[in-house]
Amino acid sequence: MSDDKATVVQKEDAHKAPRKRGCAGHCLKFWWAYLLALVVIVVIVVPVILLVAVPKIAQSKIDEAELTLESIVVSNTQTTNMTMAIESTIRTDGKVHANIDPFVGDMYLEDLEGHTSFARIEFPATTADALQTVSVKQFLNIDNMEAFTTFNTWLLANESFRVTVKGDTQVTVKGIARKYPVTFKKTVTLQGLQYFKGTTVHNATINLNPTQNFNATANIPNRSVVTFELGNATFHNYLAGEEVGTVLLTNVILRPGNDNNYPMFATVAQGPILKALGQKPYCENGGILPFQLRGKSVVNNGQPLPYFADALASGNQTLDIDIGGTLKKDTTIVVPCSAA
Repeated sequence: MSDDKATVVQKEDAHKAPRKRGCAGHCLKFWWAYLLALVVIVVIVVPVILLVAVPKIAQSKIDEAELTLESIVVSNTQTTNMTMAIESTIRTDGKVHANIDPFVGDMYLEDLEGHTSFARIEFPATTADALQTVSVKQFLNIDNMEAFTTFNTWLLANESFRVTVKGDTQVTVKGIARKYPVTFKKTVTLQGLQYFKGTTVHNATINLNPTQNFNATANIPNRSVVTFELGNATFHNYLAGEEVGTVLLTNVILRPGNDNNYPMFATVAQGPILKALGQKPYCENGGILPFQLRGKSVVNNGQPLPYFADALASGNQTLDIDIGGTLKKDTTIVVPCSAA
């Protein structure tokens, strides 16, 4: 009898469960690729930000800042130089912390073709704080007499006009050692003098001498933010288109506002004045005569100031003066209307 032995056959399952590969395994295998990508980002993107984005942001913040010229004081005036002091404020949103280097700013008339600088001002270092007060005071040579005279002429003649301040400087953003070039360019609107519109004459006296026969006090309004040290200003004096004499204002420092009172001395030809007083409408309005003054010369401490004199000569300033009433008060002379 043969022994039947049980045969045990062991079979392997052909469908084994797949080995799990998680994110961690993938990263472990390709860590070098991720590191390389990070290096590429740092090497390319960061310099792009530092060289392109930051300068653009810095320039945009400079462009958005608001400049206000609070006052301009022109003093110690001489023929070719002066002292100029400027008080100004700069307003920003204060979101970017940065320091702005000192720079030289050219000032020019925005609406005059050519944008020729009439003054070069050394502005100090500032910050990007929300409100900055900037004070400048410097001795200033007049490098372009024509441009500075034109500025004074526009200031004298206009109700308002625009001045631009422009200069190249550098800015340092907090946390970044590198300095970035920027351009500071701001245009502001200034009030003009309107040929001293509103000037009045009071405390007038008249005598019958051939020279210096009219004295008074002139009140001159200054609508601008500019203070001028003129010294002694002499004017041609016209009546009905005819020159009838000269007018002198002494020790003139014209400050903003209406509190500008100066001694006025005039030498006036008596014949044309008496003739005008006898004509209508002046013989009917009490003898108020409309004079026109045009600049002749400006001298301060012996120094002629052509940049003021030529500006004052650019147009006439009309001034109504009560000659009839003053003549009656001081001499008892009353000029009746002529029969003609």
